[in-house]
Amino acid sequence: MATAENSILGLIMPTDPRWTDLASVSLEEILTDHAFCEQKAATQCISLIQIYPDKPDLVNALAPIVTEEWGHFRMVWSEMKKRGFSLGRQRKDDYVNLLLQHSPKNLPAGEKLLHRLMICALIEARSCERFRLLSENLEEKALRDFYYKFMVSEAGHYRLFIDLAELYYPVQQVRDTWSLWLRIEEHVLHLLVPRGDRMH
Repeated sequence: MATAENSILGLIMPTDPRWTDLASVSLEEILTDHAFCEQKAATQCISLIQIYPDKPDLVNALAPIVTEEWGHFRMVWSEMKKRGFSLGRQRKDDYVNLLLQHSPKNLPAGEKLLHRLMICALIEARSCERFRLLSENLEEKALRDFYYKFMVSEAGHYRLFIDLAELYYPVQQVRDTWSLWLRIEEHVLHLLVPRGDRMH
């Protein structure tokens, strides 16, 4: 059954409780993966700006998010350095890769942006849910506070991508496409084994 938080975000499937337990004992790994997720989020926004420079509302909305996401990377890296952790190498994100593999094929050119925005919104929503779990369940108060701030930020990003979609597409089309992606994500999560060394 979906939690109240999941209902707000629209997510169908709550995170497996085992993920939080595993993450709490794999702190260096989860922080490393989190750092790379923030890098990828900044890169994704840059990519959207590069592909759609003719959409000034999108450029105006995402330009500050690039700065914010890179700032988040610096925050995570700072936290890692305080703990004597090393960054390590970037890891494959099976969650995101599976989402992309399930993207509808042969989309009309005009619909590609809608699906890209939905994927971005979905990743932000799932990240928000997992940051909430960390903010509630980690033993160390400083880390709970750390992840609470990220939870609030990701909720705002999720809403931003939905709002951008509704700016360029009819609201009902956005809702239908969002429902499609929620079902895709539910299927993807059933394919994945919970891992405490990955944010997704």
